[in-house]
Amino acid sequence: MLEKKKILLGITGGISAYKCAHLVRLLVKEGAEVKVIVTAAATTFVSPQTLSVLSRNEVVSDFFDSNHNWQSHVQLAEWADLMLIAPLTANTLAKMAVGQCDNILMATYLSARTKIIIAPAMDLDMYRHPTVIKNLAIIQSFGNLVIPAEFGELASGLVGEGRMAEPETIVDYVKNYFRQSLPLIGIKALVNAGPTYEAIDPVRFIGNRSSGKMGLAIAEALAGMGAEVSLVLGPSSISVSNSSILVYHVESSDDMYAATLKNYVDMDIVVCAAAVADYKPLKAATEKIKKLEKEFDLHLVKTKDILEELGKRKKKQILVGFALETQHLEKNALVKLQKKNLDIVVANSATEAGSGFGGDTNKITILDKHNKKQEFELKSKEEVALDIVNYIIAYKKQNSTS
Repeated sequence: MLEKKKILLGITGGISAYKCAHLVRLLVKEGAEVKVIVTAAATTFVSPQTLSVLSRNEVVSDFFDSNHNWQSHVQLAEWADLMLIAPLTANTLAKMAVGQCDNILMATYLSARTKIIIAPAMDLDMYRHPTVIKNLAIIQSFGNLVIPAEFGELASGLVGEGRMAEPETIVDYVKNYFRQSLPLIGIKALVNAGPTYEAIDPVRFIGNRSSGKMGLAIAEALAGMGAEVSLVLGPSSISVSNSSILVYHVESSDDMYAATLKNYVDMDIVVCAAAVADYKPLKAATEKIKKLEKEFDLHLVKTKDILEELGKRKKKQILVGFALETQHLEKNALVKLQKKNLDIVVANSATEAGSGFGGDTNKITILDKHNKKQEFELKSKEEVALDIVNYIIAYKKQNSTS
């Protein structure tokens, strides 16, 4: 959920600052890119060196670094997808409420256009003080989000509200924030990817050069936009690192047909990116075929057409197919779009440099059933996946309002 999210963490001078080493570690583990700003007081509770190692970025503590180079608070603010201040002391809270700017954290806060989430931490009576209550209300009126302090034993020995929320709670809150703002929350998506292997005998098969990278990138892009993603993956060496993606491993075209159709009914978006074999041996030998004859005839029959069957059964789904062609790219893609009852077809050339099977890049043209067309430059498959998913989102939005 936090994959590639840019989170700017501001740490102020409370005893809870020591927990921020664990907080940074958890954010990075979730895939976020983290930069840290510390106040002078915070460095007495947690080491900037520790935070730098865990965040994999230099920690900012002043307007000038150790080499006297200017550190722009504006650039820090513009960089972030989210600014998180934890722990937030009563002192910094008061500065936020009135706009006092006397350190780089406050300068960055006042320059931020992104959402601010704060996790206050202070002693029991301080947390209950009327000025603190008033200041929390003021900064919330600015649109800032507050993770309430938790109940428990405090540094003073008192027991009550005032403890900074645990790092795990803060991370869950941040994940929920991003989840709620994603365009595909509540949407179920199905992707198939990779090749299929059609057995000739126990050791030989008919296959193709598909790596599955394009389909996996699409599955990850859909998940990154909030969708609940199922991936039907043919025999491929790629690994799925996103634990939120439900993976069904298959081998043959029949396996992929069964797994794709089984999961089709409840889906909102279906992307068929797999390179499914068009033909398979009529019958696979049960033992390894020996090299005895000069010639060997292999009787092939057509495989089941997954995309065509999905088109016949389509109801509410947005159905997306791929057209990998060696000639007449757009013409053949349009034929597939109409014949298979697709909403969108992604066309790419098997002969153009950098496109097609195996590599890390692709060049595509997207066409839809409303006669719209968009061409894209050669990009990484991750970038291509985002282009495809953004096109699907725009198509979905347009069709839900038309």
